[in-house]
Amino acid sequence: MRTLVRLACLVCVLSSFSLAWSQEKVDLETITRIRYEGFHDSKVMDFASGLMDSIGERLTGSPNVKRANEWTRDQFAAMGLSNAHLEAWGPFGRGWANQYVNVRMTSPDVATLIAYSKAWTPGTNGVVTGKCVRVNVEKKEDFDKYKGKLAGMIVILGADADVKPPTDPLFKRYSDDDLAHIGEYNVAMDHHFTFADFLKRMQFIKDENQFFADEKVLAVIDRYRFTDGGGTVFVQSGGSYKPGETTTVPQLVVAVEQWTRIARLLDQKKDVSLELNVQNTFYDNDPMQYDTIAEIPGTDKKDELVMLGAHLDSWHAGTGATDNGAGTIVMMEAVRILKALDLHPRRTVRIGLWTGEEQGLLGSQFYVEHHFGSRPPMDEPAMKDMPTLIRREAGDVTVKPEQAKVSAYFNVDNGSGKIRGVYMQDNAAVAPIFKAWMEPFKDLGMTTLTMRNTGGTDHLSFDAVGIPGFQFIQDPLDYETRTHHSNMDVYDRLQPDDLKQAAVIVASFVYDAAMRDQMLPRKPIEKGLPKEAQKKDE
Repeated sequence: MRTLVRLACLVCVLSSFSLAWSQEKVDLETITRIRYEGFHDSKVMDFASGLMDSIGERLTGSPNVKRANEWTRDQFAAMGLSNAHLEAWGPFGRGWANQYVNVRMTSPDVATLIAYSKAWTPGTNGVVTGKCVRVNVEKKEDFDKYKGKLAGMIVILGADADVKPPTDPLFKRYSDDDLAHIGEYNVAMDHHFTFADFLKRMQFIKDENQFFADEKVLAVIDRYRFTDGGGTVFVQSGGSYKPGETTTVPQLVVAVEQWTRIARLLDQKKDVSLELNVQNTFYDNDPMQYDTIAEIPGTDKKDELVMLGAHLDSWHAGTGATDNGAGTIVMMEAVRILKALDLHPRRTVRIGLWTGEEQGLLGSQFYVEHHFGSRPPMDEPAMKDMPTLIRREAGDVTVKPEQAKVSAYFNVDNGSGKIRGVYMQDNAAVAPIFKAWMEPFKDLGMTTLTMRNTGGTDHLSFDAVGIPGFQFIQDPLDYETRTHHSNMDVYDRLQPDDLKQAAVIVASFVYDAAMRDQMLPRKPIEKGLPKEAQKKDE
């Protein structure tokens, strides 16, 4: 019955769609100016080279991410934005960076391997050589099979990998049929994330790391997730960034084709030796991390906000170009366009470039908790000192006065592809508004609105406290197949024309929101998860 009522309400809202659309004001003269500036005098690829080429990877806690914070702040100040500053959040924990990796097979052949160190794992303290042994553990009980057999060995970790040619295109744009499917709302879709499963997985990783440390292995090498290979290596963390929880065993990821060669040789009972030289550094001088914040002041509604943002941090094997340098430079270009045209929005426009997104939306959550609203802290030890904003298990949201002053938050974090529409996050009332705002961009391929939620990035921090927060639909390109968290996430994977299109659309949506007589309509804030619902996850 509840679903039928929700659907009936949605029909009522959409039945007045045409009237509301016709009443929504769109300043086409200003949109034309935004388009001209964004397509004829774009600086988006200048920002790209400055961030990806000159600074590079931006792992949260690394010296590079702090350089990126300072560089983006200085870029905003040079544009003429106001109050460009770094806002601290945390405590986060230990910083980390890799300086050097060299991995060679020395027996039965000599071969250099494509290898990357996992974040927050130690180096080798010089050149070390050891024999390899295969290990596959899927549950804690599997440790018993290897106890007492691994000391001084290099662990080749994981199940067999069957490397096959890719069956899907590596580079894809959405077709009309794809967009039509995205536009269909799935009432039965389960959006609930099983927190208990997450905690169990984190505990297993801790247990596994401790087991290898107790067994005194020399290093652990795995192949990570994808098996279609091509020299692409997907790399994330191997240990905790929290003080006192650092793993003591070096951990690396190698290209799957090289991992399988070693595995085959070991399965044939042949000795395989590797030489490793890994130099990593931990940084404990500052437990805090930083978001970059800047503004274009408003006029008659300057106490109200329209926000836009993207995450500045990345993983460390590439230079974080599509995840999420692309979103960062699109948002930088969007505010540059507004400032270059000397536009004077009624509401204040505030940009936030967040760090800690890859570790759980940390930077944006801390920011929203400080400014707009929060949930109670959780009893779980794993959540100590962590924001609980997107965890409904923590309880109901308590809003701050500033929350009522934010009209909308717009986010870009799905790679370098052009914008094709908007995920409306179950907010039916914005549909006619966004439809009118999209009309000037139909020729650029922006045609789709969907009531669907989309997750995994910083708009969720704002959505959690009842602020209309939106992520744009983007062409996938090679984001999931090649660049996401990989060594191929570099400048050359960026699509300049798509980034220009995205910046123009974001600038226009931000301007439209800043100039409306009313703020954007809101949906109800999700209440905390009932205790009986939490028990189902345990």
